Amino acid sequence: MLELFIGMMKEEWRIHSTMFGSFSFAMFPVMIFGIAFMGSFLLPLMRTALPSGNLALVIHANFLLLGFMVGAFGLLAGEVMNRRFGQASLLSYSARSLPLPERFIFLNFVIKDTVYYFFLWVFPFGLGYIAASPFTGVTLLQALLLLLTLTLSFLFGLCVIFFLSAVYARSKRALWLLVLVLGSGWGTLAVVTGMNPALLFPPLLLYSSFTLVNLLVSCAILIVLFGASIMLFSPEYSGPAKKFTNAFAPLVQNLSFFPHPPLAAKDMIDMYRSGSVVGQTLFSFLIPLGVIWFFLSLLGRYLPPHGLLFMFAILTGVIGSTMYTWVTMFDTFGPYACLPVAVSTLIESKITSFSLLQLVPAVFIAVVATLSGELLYLIPAAVLCLSVSFYSVAVTVWLTGLSPSVLVYDVKVLFTYIVVVGIALTILTGLAFASPDYAFVSVILIMPAWLVVRKAKVKWDAVDPAGF
Repeated sequence: MLELFIGMMKEEWRIHSTMFGSFSFAMFPVMIFGIAFMGSFLLPLMRTALPSGNLALVIHANFLLLGFMVGAFGLLAGEVMNRRFGQASLLSYSARSLPLPERFIFLNFVIKDTVYYFFLWVFPFGLGYIAASPFTGVTLLQALLLLLTLTLSFLFGLCVIFFLSAVYARSKRALWLLVLVLGSGWGTLAVVTGMNPALLFPPLLLYSSFTLVNLLVSCAILIVLFGASIMLFSPEYSGPAKKFTNAFAPLVQNLSFFPHPPLAAKDMIDMYRSGSVVGQTLFSFLIPLGVIWFFLSLLGRYLPPHGLLFMFAILTGVIGSTMYTWVTMFDTFGPYACLPVAVSTLIESKITSFSLLQLVPAVFIAVVATLSGELLYLIPAAVLCLSVSFYSVAVTVWLTGLSPSVLVYDVKVLFTYIVVVGIALTILTGLAFASPDYAFVSVILIMPAWLVVRKAKVKWDAVDPAGF
């Protein structure tokens, strides 16, 4: 097992270092360390707006969300082996040629991803906070406790999403039943106790009051979720064989008003037949945003009356912009290189498909506004959400072209994205908090987004297609 684990770790490093360059990728955890170190000095200023308990809640929620995003690779057991690895001869494909059980390989794969991303994201952040503790008046034990609880938050996100996706691979009906039961239990607990159940999040309880019992309970829950996920794993598709009629020609006709109907039709068919429309919407959009809403609702009394909905609309727009990765994950430019298709043409098509998917965040904001009793602010919140989403995706296209996954781990790309998008979001947040009507100012972002996409198409047409 150790030999297979080490081989997978080396493989993961080689993939990332080949994509981004060894130095650039190695600097990524250093950047996370720097952000945490410098951010620690802003804590006294932040505490003037939010109590320390709510700051801890926000940080733990972020690392729970990180676990969700990392664990989302398990949407379907078959997707992990086929979509992620394709035809590459990776160790995770060795079950096809070596006498190694699929579950054994998958167990190593999950442990490898857990350890790998812990040292890539969680440990550098905690280390930055620990390094700043002598200058911020935080004791070493408090800093170490935060590293422990953030690690547990990350593991909770990863194990929960992995467990749900394993159930999803076995039976979609079982997943929806489980979600219904958990949602009903959550709502019942909130009504009976009169408190937000997010406050009962085990790592948060451990951080606020460290006891051996709380630590053991947190670890026990993680072990149960992880063990159940591995036991439920099946490399074989459990459903009946699927047969699809030829939907391409009719879909091209229905999408004739698009700039490139055949390419848009291909994107729609890819997402539908792979199950990504349902899987990605559930695991990469609805569940993360649902968790964010529950945690953000605890901060409502510190925001303007409409501030919570508008802040959530901005976050929904940012996460909604990641739908661009949904339409670019099925193919690369290589197969198109022998056809009279330019990179800019593919970018136009992907943005068109992305625009169709923006119905999901728009409907989601409408549901949230209705359930929260703020239907009056639905239109400005929806405008704010979609403006942020299109602006963010324009920056993503400019920086990454048809390879948006580069955005996460290339230091230069990530830093540029944070600055360019962060400045706009900060200004919009301030305006939206000042007055709901100012949310309509976000429409101005459409103009720079259009200009950025134009520059992106020129930029990526000039890049060697072999780079894709």
